[in-house]
Amino acid sequence: MKKLIESTLVSLDGIVDGQEKWTAGYFDEEAKAHAYETLANVDVFLLGRGTFEKFSPTWPNIQGDRYFDRINSLKKFVVSSTLDPAGAWNATAIKGNVGAEIARLKNEPGKNIMKYGTTRLDRTLFDLGLVDELHLWCFPVVVGHGRRLFEDVDTSRLHLELTDIHRFKSGSVKHTYAVRPKQD
Repeated sequence: MKKLIESTLVSLDGIVDGQEKWTAGYFDEEAKAHAYETLANVDVFLLGRGTFEKFSPTWPNIQGDRYFDRINSLKKFVVSSTLDPAGAWNATAIKGNVGAEIARLKNEPGKNIMKYGTTRLDRTLFDLGLVDELHLWCFPVVVGHGRRLFEDVDTSRLHLELTDIHRFKSGSVKHTYAVRPKQD
């Protein structure tokens, strides 16, 4: 069975908004190489509508960079009740029963599913117990305001087990957690 891996960038004070404003100096070649290595075990990219709308106008046009070439080649599924990508950027819409469709994708043969960003979709994914692994890329910046990690997620049933730490020369740290249901 495939794992659903959520990977997100977060500031020291837990902010997940506006990452393009505060990660640029830290998401360097070392971090990009590590992200590329992580994608070796992925064959599906899952996005919410907002993330798709943010990435799809520019990322498909970046060519000749192995990280972006890998992402651009992946099959993508976009969860949205209003957007139909109609094959743009190798994407298919997931509408209707999101939980059942993602559970079906997880049961297909192949590699893992990667989801970037922290969106409203996470509430559904965590509530349904569909996230298997969480990659938190912590950047050594204090943003001060914005949407926070897990802001819309019921964490009372969530148990995270730290399985790996990767330190980058830039000062960023990637924490990898196995996501397990909390035992009562």
